[in-house]
Amino acid sequence: MPVKKFRPLTPSTRYITIASFDEITKSRPEKSLVTTRKKTGGRNCYGRITSRGIGRGHKQKIRDVDFKRERFGVEAKVIAIEYDPIRTARLALLEYTDGERRYIIAPGGLEVGTKVGSGPTAPPELGNALPLKNIPVGVSVHNIEMVPGGGAQMVRSAGGAATLMSRDEGHAQLRLPSGEIRKVNENCLATIGQVGNSEHENVILGKAGRARHKGRRPLSRGVAKNPVDHPMGGGAGKTSGGGHPVTPWGVITKGYKTRKKFKQSNRLIVARRNGRPLKTK
Repeated sequence: MPVKKFRPLTPSTRYITIASFDEITKSRPEKSLVTTRKKTGGRNCYGRITSRGIGRGHKQKIRDVDFKRERFGVEAKVIAIEYDPIRTARLALLEYTDGERRYIIAPGGLEVGTKVGSGPTAPPELGNALPLKNIPVGVSVHNIEMVPGGGAQMVRSAGGAATLMSRDEGHAQLRLPSGEIRKVNENCLATIGQVGNSEHENVILGKAGRARHKGRRPLSRGVAKNPVDHPMGGGAGKTSGGGHPVTPWGVITKGYKTRKKFKQSNRLIVARRNGRPLKTK
């Protein structure tokens, strides 16, 4: 998917780039598979702001995506490639032989008219969902389950792909897009191919209005505030605050580890993405 640029006739078009949307074949979503997304403005059930920088934005509808692919042995035909405003990847609309329609994450290269399937008997071809034990080693996969039958949770964003490295003792070793090598139960389903819309990372918003359309409100820098408003505020002239970047409440913002040191799933991580040894005790 190429990215379109513009002649710099205005300040915003000097930097703005947008997706070409050449692969989109259907502009309206399937009515039976969408629900209206309610805006929260970053507020919880008590009306208090818990996530700053959220508000307004264009109306969006949630597409009901099939991450389980539990219709084993039933062939489906790709009848459309659609845009999803909530995710970076494109969606493929499938129609099964009995007339049922479902959305899946569209892998790169999947075209309208292609036949796809799922289950242990499905061939390892683009768009098919198979257990990891039935996928040849070295094949790129996405939409990977962490628990058999639990639905795909890993590698779902645009351009993402994991590589099946090996299988041993009921587990498959996968190299994830982050570089982490992780063991996954070989009965978990994974979809063949790479997630489409791989050029998404090259899209530049170019102007504040596009951020507002996405529901992102502007935030003032901490160093631009007064000491009473932010720990990094104040100072004669411009300063970085003199300490580690923190939130208005003093919580570290860069490098702060949110994952617990000792988790049951640590035993499934063979190599972390930063290359450091993993603590299991």
